[in-house]
Formats: sequence, structure tokens, C-alpha cells
Amino acid sequence: MELQQMRYVVAVAETGNFTRAAERCRVVQSALSHQIKALERELGLTLFARTSRRVELTAAGEAFLPAARASLAAAERAKAEASAATGEVRGSLAVGLIPTVTAVDVPAALAAFHRAHPAVRISLRGGGSDAFVAAIAAGTLDVAVLGLPEETPVTGVASLELAREELVAVVPEGHVLAGGPGDSAGADGTPATTLAALAAHVEGGGATFADFPAGTPGREQSDLAFARAGVVREVAFEALDVALLLDLVRAGLVVAILPRGLLAGEPGVRAVALRDGPTRVSYLAWSTFNPSPAALALLGHLAPAAVSARAVPPSTSGQFAPSGGLERGVFGAE
Repeated sequence: MELQQMRYVVAVAETGNFTRAAERCRVVQSALSHQIKALERELGLTLFARTSRRVELTAAGEAFLPAARASLAAAERAKAEASAATGEVRGSLAVGLIPTVTAVDVPAALAAFHRAHPAVRISLRGGGSDAFVAAIAAGTLDVAVLGLPEETPVTGVASLELAREELVAVVPEGHVLAGGPGDSAGADGTPATTLAALAAHVEGGGATFADFPAGTPGREQSDLAFARAGVVREVAFEALDVALLLDLVRAGLVVAILPRGLLAGEPGVRAVALRDGPTRVSYLAWSTFNPSPAALALLGHLAPAAVSARAVPPSTSGQFAPSGGLERGVFGAE
């Protein structure tokens, strides 16, 4: 059994087509088909049910696929570890990003990382903090940037606090809360209000609230703040897409509660400070169970102050254990 044969099986399983699998693997289809048939003969099993128009994994193929993927991942990890011993970082890296990242300049960090380690293949995933924590614990995600309510600690994975930010209400330009003569203001001079006053203005103005889906950490931080304030609000629009939420605000349909950093350069919306609003804590999260050289290298770009405190080089240690936190403001507030 050869690794190349397993690569071909995985490619066919993921594309559902021998021709597309061959294109992905950059071989002629006849060679790919021949190798899969040779593997099936060796195993004494049929991995794929085939017709001229359809390809599906058999029960044996379904059972074979996870182990094949694990074997390929182990082979890639072995190559990456060997390269790291010579100072070259290789392999693959899966990074999770919540839709409201502002604590880290991700494009700049990835650009610097790619310049330093061009042989690393990077995949970026969008999603929620809870799903990212589970994926890191399961070993399917290397590093993630999380955003959680200040009442919710990170558990099950290693983490480093990056920033804390008081969220703001986002209203359409020209909204009554967007500021005017005699209006009270927050510490930074922008208009300010309370959650109770905000809810009253929203209800009285014929609008409603938009937020992230119920049950997500992005939504939880606002729900907890309204509960503390004893205010009941109606969330009629739910979305994970920040751009869509801002468009709904511009249209005058809703008021949203978001990190202030997301509003820079956004036309047609204004930030209103909330004296009793939610606080979101941004974290960098990763697994301490045998992190790859690529993951450790990326952590070095995302959290340089933490890495500088390490006693051993990233390529020779299975742990990333920062001694102390980052100075506030290194990355900016999320």
C-alpha cells in the first residue's frame, strides 16, 4: 500500500469523480484508476461502487477513508518535522477566524508569515468561537482567533488574551441617537446611551435589532448584557455576515451591536457608546498537544511578545507556553 494510492482514494472520494480526481492529482485518469484497482486487489476489497455516470464509496471505502486521511496527514507531519529540524517550516496550517476579527491584523500577519515560510499551505475557515474551540481540541484546526463574552473563559485549549473591547450600538446615519447638540457622550467623545434607552428608541422608531444567531458566542455577549440591564429586546434579523448586518442598519431596518473597529470607513452608519453594554474579549487559541512547526511559527507572528518569552525554539518544542500576557494595544482592540 502506497501513500500515492491513498491520495488517489481521498481525491476520488472528495470529488466523486475519477476525472476530476485525476485533474486534482495531476495524473492521467488511467493511471489513477489503475492504482486504485491495484490497491483494491491488495486489500481484497472494493472501495468504490462505479458506473459510467456515478461513483460512490462502498462500506469498506467509508471505513478506509478516515484512516487514509490520517495516514496522509501523518506523512505530511513527518515531512514538516524533518524540514523544521533544518530550519525550514513546511506542511499545512488551518486557521479559524470569527467574522468580527479586529484584535489582529490578519492579512499583515499572514503576509509576514508567508514571506518567512512560503512552503506552508494555509487554509482559512470562518465560523464561531465555540466551533473553533471544538475543532482545535479535535485536532482539525491549528490556530484560531476567538471572541467571547468576558464572563465566558476559554476552556479545553491553550489561549492568550489579545484585547478587550466594549461593543457599541450601530445606528443609521442621522438616527436620533447618532448625536446632536446637548447629547451626552462617551469617553471618546462619541454619542453615548444605555441599553434601556437604546431599546426604547428602537421600539419607538419602528425598527428592531439584528444580531448573530442565537446560541453563538457573538450573540451571547449582547444577550448577557441586556439580561443584566433587565431589558427585553426583540431580534428579528439574525446573520453571521457582518456586511449584511451593516447593510440592514444603513437601510434603517435595524440597530446592531458590534465592535467599533468594524465601522472604520463604513459609510452610512454611526457608533453609539453603551454605558452598560457588553464587553468582548479576543483570544488567540491553539492546542498544546503536539502543535506542528507551522502552527508554532504562526503563533510567533500573531503573538510576538509571547514567543519572545519562550525558553526553547518553536521547532524543538511541543508546547507554546507564554509566560505572561501581551501588552494591551499591541494588536489594537477587537
